[in-house]
Amino acid sequence: MQKGQVAVIGLGLTGLSVVQHMLAQGYQVSVFDTREHPPSEDKLPVEAQLFTSPIEGSKLIQFSLIILSPGIALSTPALQIALKAGCEIIGDIELFARQLKMPSFAHAKCVTITGTNGKSTVTTMLGDMASAANIKVAVGGNIGVPALNLLAPEIDLYILELSSFQLETTTSLNADIATILNISEDHLDRYDSYLHYINIKHRIYSQCKTVLYNSDDLRTFPKNSVNKISFGYSNAQYALISCNDEMFLAREGVPLLSVNKIKLSGRHNWVNALAAIALGDEVGIDETAMLWGLQNYKGLSHRCEFIADINGVRWINDSKSTNVGSTCSALFGLSDTIKGRVHVILGGQGKNAKFQKLNCVLDEISGEILCIGEDATEIAAVVSRAKIIANLSLATQQIYSKAKAGDLAILSPACASFDMFDNYIARGDKFKQLVLALQSGIER
Repeated sequence: MQKGQVAVIGLGLTGLSVVQHMLAQGYQVSVFDTREHPPSEDKLPVEAQLFTSPIEGSKLIQFSLIILSPGIALSTPALQIALKAGCEIIGDIELFARQLKMPSFAHAKCVTITGTNGKSTVTTMLGDMASAANIKVAVGGNIGVPALNLLAPEIDLYILELSSFQLETTTSLNADIATILNISEDHLDRYDSYLHYINIKHRIYSQCKTVLYNSDDLRTFPKNSVNKISFGYSNAQYALISCNDEMFLAREGVPLLSVNKIKLSGRHNWVNALAAIALGDEVGIDETAMLWGLQNYKGLSHRCEFIADINGVRWINDSKSTNVGSTCSALFGLSDTIKGRVHVILGGQGKNAKFQKLNCVLDEISGEILCIGEDATEIAAVVSRAKIIANLSLATQQIYSKAKAGDLAILSPACASFDMFDNYIARGDKFKQLVLALQSGIER
């Protein structure tokens, strides 16, 4: 083996960023992907060799360093062979962490954010706050831009969303503050158990100077005595308080901002805002700029996204809720915030989820509960009042025929989308198309 050879496994956006980074560092790069035509093949630099065939351990053991894309599990047999042979396997976030230790990046601060749900919202919310304070900020990781493509000497603050997949191959991050926003069952098709998934999430805490945890979720509590800050609905340093019959975001009991001034609806998003403020405080973002940025934050597509008001019925696209915990967060207390009923569309691929956990929030809902997709029967078997319906179009039509002014209709599937759609974005776009078609028909 020639000195300086590395293997890159998987050629998506992240894999391509790794290839470009390693070539710039002077390495010789071989790329392995099981797909005949990987998505970034046309952008692959000519200096890199591409092998499109089943990945074999006998080939990987030739490389002392293997860089793994997050979509590929470490449990893959070929990778296990390489590990046993002494190969080092890391991911793009570990490469980022090592680069951040270089002198040209010593001035930069770093925030790392994970959690089963809400991490994209908090990541982008904090990015907007930093921008409002005129901080040179770079936002990415598991969302938007791959971490390695963010690296630049002029950046003063890096904000990274990290998935459990990325944390599997990361060991040396030294973030100024890290948070696990929440933990609920997800990706049980990849991990040995729920506890295994929780332990992977907790890897983020061993790679930071200060921990921010959710006081309402015991699974996020740090296991060791470290510098720690808490956020949550109540009984936390950053919490919700009531003043003169109005709810406020507060720090140490001092009101900061009325929730009525936030564009995002739902108590889970108010708690997300508290987390963002806590993270911003730790890295020195100006409070006035943070609150201004928060008030102007409009949220992300497919995450409790407002589509239209049709005859007094609010239609919400929450297609990004691909697990039970996310749907529970979106629906929790929702009936208390509207005059009418809540109607819900569930279903898709459940990833071995326990759907009976939905009952605690669905019991508060008096509207239609419709199930579509591969696991519709499984959901209907354990969720009271749930009805099976053939597809998203018919579910939308049925709710439209039953809903009245003051009601709210929401697609919050609690499932992955791959049984019926390419991804959650395609599912959400289809739902928006269906709803806007209803609105267009009325306006004619």
